[in-house]
Amino acid sequence: MGKLRAAITGINAWVPEYRLTNHELSRMVDTSDEWIMQRVGIKERRILKGDGLGSSDLGEQAVRGLLSKTGTSPDEIDLVICATITPDMFFPATANIISDKVGIKNAFSFDLAAACSGFLFALQTGATYIESGRYKKVIVVGADKMSSITDYSDRTTCPLFGDAAGAVLLEPTTEETGIMDYIFRSDGAGRKFLHIKAGGSIRPATHETVDAKEHFIYQEGQSVFKFAVVNMADIAAEIMERNNLRAEDIAWLVPHQANLRIIDATGRRMGLPPEKVMINIQNYGNTTAATIPLCLWEYESKLKKGDVLILAAFGGGFTWGSVYVKWAYDPK
Repeated sequence: MGKLRAAITGINAWVPEYRLTNHELSRMVDTSDEWIMQRVGIKERRILKGDGLGSSDLGEQAVRGLLSKTGTSPDEIDLVICATITPDMFFPATANIISDKVGIKNAFSFDLAAACSGFLFALQTGATYIESGRYKKVIVVGADKMSSITDYSDRTTCPLFGDAAGAVLLEPTTEETGIMDYIFRSDGAGRKFLHIKAGGSIRPATHETVDAKEHFIYQEGQSVFKFAVVNMADIAAEIMERNNLRAEDIAWLVPHQANLRIIDATGRRMGLPPEKVMINIQNYGNTTAATIPLCLWEYESKLKKGDVLILAAFGGGFTWGSVYVKWAYDPK
């Protein structure tokens, strides 16, 4: 009998209908389609419109579709983990709310916050529960309503982000598939370059913090870019070296979709041709914890059982990591 591993046995994602194009953004702030495409490679992003809607509504749609697609009853789920930095509220956890909305009653659930690396951190956390032998069906969701923390008068950040959710079902396998290895890192010194200034326990919300727009994303773009372009590429290469993988062994790089130049640098560092790199940043922008499952969902029909995938991300914290996955099923 082989080693017990956690395999991804289903993938689903959901994006809002509304498309915020570069042309529309150029009427809101001093920017242009050419400027945005040259710097980050984003053409449009999806925005969740409507009063009282949050990340749980994105996650609900992704999970509801996942359950239907895989023929799984909500009663079968043991655990739900939601990776998000835009929770509906500080508590309860957005994972609790998603579970309630889709009728998952026999599971426990919690949130995990690691910004753009959140889905990878949550994926490995969920895998560990499967590998323990006590849990059979775990859902990992990446859901972020980034429009809720984006200042649409800030030309340096508002072109970057969109809203979306993606979810995977993890189940045990003894085959040579599933999550094979991972490497994660974090460096809290990076917080000064990428954060939200107010709203936490250090600087609770006041009229002054709201008026000063301190509840929106603050980013020093060049500093973040320099850290990301090196560390995301290095950690993807490191997991290849640790597992004796060559470029020709890898079917796909699945990178976090934050900046096309960072994605290209990671692929080059791994020695991969562009046709082996999943890219959809042009259509959705940076959806933070949702970017990697969103890619897997869009490319699912191209994945075959046994395909070697390298998942890589870099995010606020700073956090970064890479996961080596062998895909567990053929196109359905």
